[in-house]
Amino acid sequence: MKIKPKKSLGQNFLIDEEIIKKILTCADIQNKNILEVGPGTGNLTTEILKNNPKELILIEKDNHLLNLLRKKYTENITFINDDILNISENKLSNDKLTVFGNLPYNISTEILIKWILNINSKLWFDKLILLFQKEVADRIISSSNTSNYGRLSIISNWRLNVKKIIDVKPSSFKPKPKVESTLLLFTPKIKYFKLKNADSIENVTRIFFNQKRKKIKKPLNKLFKNSSKIAKKLNLNLDLRPQNLDFQTYYMLAKELENLRN
Repeated sequence: MKIKPKKSLGQNFLIDEEIIKKILTCADIQNKNILEVGPGTGNLTTEILKNNPKELILIEKDNHLLNLLRKKYTENITFINDDILNISENKLSNDKLTVFGNLPYNISTEILIKWILNINSKLWFDKLILLFQKEVADRIISSSNTSNYGRLSIISNWRLNVKKIIDVKPSSFKPKPKVESTLLLFTPKIKYFKLKNADSIENVTRIFFNQKRKKIKKPLNKLFKNSSKIAKKLNLNLDLRPQNLDFQTYYMLAKELENLRN
């Protein structure tokens, strides 16, 4: 299958058989409902099918690639030719999906945050097994008081357990990207901080990390008219900066924002 990757779609096709095997060890596929985002040339798709999934859905934005995949596979597969950001995940399947994705680097964070913020309406997946640019993965798995800490880690860790599986060299892809990648495994948390609206945590983290080197007094004032009262209630040191506040503090701030709206 001779294919010229499109830079505009961030196409770097996974060709490393050992990495593909490693990806498949992250989930039990047999008789499960599977979603693969950006199957590309189908290297991972082929291995998924060998494990006899109950249902396989492929979402590929590149029309030419999707047509080639339609010709390549005779199995009962649902093909969707669209941008993943346009898809309503909750409507893809009646059952929970195990999701595989070599996500385009330019929209990977946007995809992840969209999926997490949409969990509230329905928990539509049981696992996310996703490849990210290593720099992005490092931000997702970071903790407070580190330089990588920010919105991605706070929002990801709100509803999900995140586990780093392996770093992936550029040589595992064709064409070779200029950076390393990282494979992450996400599973839904059974116990998590309850919020009425996922937008609350998105709003709080966006305002706090818009000027992440400033002290927290400024974003606190922007969010709350009674900021001094909130600071006292949550025992906040106003000389701290956004990266110094732990996950729980941001979730409590989101809760206070919801209380204010009610």
